[in-house]
Amino acid sequence: MTASPARPATELLPLPVVGRRFVGSRTVRLSDVDASGRLRFDAVARYLQDVASDDANDADLPNAMGWVVRRTLIRVDRPCALDEELELTTFCTGTGRSWAERRTSIAGASGGAIEAVSLWVQIDVTSGRPARLGDEFFESYGAAAADRIVSSKLTLPAPPSGARSAAWQFRRTDLDPFDHVNNAAQWVVPESVIDLGDGRGTAELEYLVPAGLHELALCIDGTSAWLVDGGRVVSAFRWSPVSPAD
Repeated sequence: MTASPARPATELLPLPVVGRRFVGSRTVRLSDVDASGRLRFDAVARYLQDVASDDANDADLPNAMGWVVRRTLIRVDRPCALDEELELTTFCTGTGRSWAERRTSIAGASGGAIEAVSLWVQIDVTSGRPARLGDEFFESYGAAAADRIVSSKLTLPAPPSGARSAAWQFRRTDLDPFDHVNNAAQWVVPESVIDLGDGRGTAELEYLVPAGLHELALCIDGTSAWLVDGGRVVSAFRWSPVSPAD
């Protein structure tokens, strides 16, 4: 009997023994941190997006820019800080028909430690529709993926009926060339409305439909938040902080 595909971007798998890995570097700048000097989640998401693009370009993929994020999990073991030099190691941990799972480890020179995994869907940049992974992709990433198949099914729940609600609107500068709000910009929402404590814990963000510039409903329930457009969930966020005893 064939095993069911793994749930997407929920497991932080180790570096593969064989196969492609790509290493990039970043310096935490003033525009990347909050008032305490902690590297914000929206900045982490930009780093993940940039190193993924750098990797795809370095691999000479014919559709290197034709990818959109569907889900990201970020686990912060120790927050990165202002001026810290970071090394980002990224690799593929699974594939599906038109999507791939990408792991990234961020190691800071001063001890910052962040692990992340995302589900990326390949699209045709002309039509915007999902496009099957081609031979060029598997030539570069197949060995690291090691035949692991992942689902594209998202996992976060819908907002409960008792969630409090407020208005939310993105800025025009949050739009990307695909004419929807960039994935990194959506991480501003939890940074703005969720108590993240000392920043240690696991954050998950799922993108169900593209977000636009018109006013959205923001639903908040404890450490979870949702953007809703006319009753339809646009994106969902969940924060699981580290226990104070840890």
